[in-house]
Amino acid sequence: MTAGYEAWIGREEERSERILAAIADAMGATLDLERPPQSGEALPPGWQWLFFNPAARRSELGVDGHPRRGGFLPPIELPRRMWAGSRIRYLADLPVEAQATRRSRILKVESKTGRSGALSFLTVEHTISCDGAPRICEEQDIVYREATPPGLIAAAPKVYDGVPQWSRSVEPDTTLLFRYSALTFNGHRIHYDQAYARHEEGYPDLVVQGPLTATLLQQFAVEHGTGRPLARFDFRGVTPLFVGRPFRLEGREADDGTLALWARGPAGELAMSATAAFR
Repeated sequence: MTAGYEAWIGREEERSERILAAIADAMGATLDLERPPQSGEALPPGWQWLFFNPAARRSELGVDGHPRRGGFLPPIELPRRMWAGSRIRYLADLPVEAQATRRSRILKVESKTGRSGALSFLTVEHTISCDGAPRICEEQDIVYREATPPGLIAAAPKVYDGVPQWSRSVEPDTTLLFRYSALTFNGHRIHYDQAYARHEEGYPDLVVQGPLTATLLQQFAVEHGTGRPLARFDFRGVTPLFVGRPFRLEGREADDGTLALWARGPAGELAMSATAAFR
């Protein structure tokens, strides 16, 4: 447990919002879908991340574009933060245009030391309900780490040896990243400010949003799930993906009927791993 942040464990907040068809239309256009979900139809998996996002005033943002530390989340001082993965349970459909509520609760805060220095891990539980019944439950992992030293050369990526049944290419351009950041009200500058991404956070280029990749993998799972709705989707980010560098969505059916899924980077590296199960 991270010393000084024990008081944040168990802290809760609640947000209510209508699942607007206009937002679903915009997401459908962003993903180049011929027909986005209509009013009363189920919101596709992963699209819940378009809603319930805090609208911090510009004067309340940190240099990285995120809201300043404190408030609901503990003020962990490590400068770099990212969404590392989630474990999601889809209990029932969340209809477009429904009024919904998300209750969030901090489950744990832990500190560790890795190869790159100090790390802090925060786990937050989100439960989205509609008409008094839970529809989506998620445990979300956020990692905080030290800044990347200037001039540090990343190790060559290891080629992932997964053999897919299905594979599809994705070309992440600046428009895709911009639209997704706008739809999720995500001000993190690594997704749209190339100079900041390179010179402040040490990335070679703009970073593809992890939840965008996870959303694409969920869409990929549904496409290969014989029309069944998702019951569970767990994912873990491994290596960043970058703008202008095509990557692949890949997967195969496991012996237990679940799908093993992953995003493979342009050098063959594992960027994200996931497991999907169906209702």
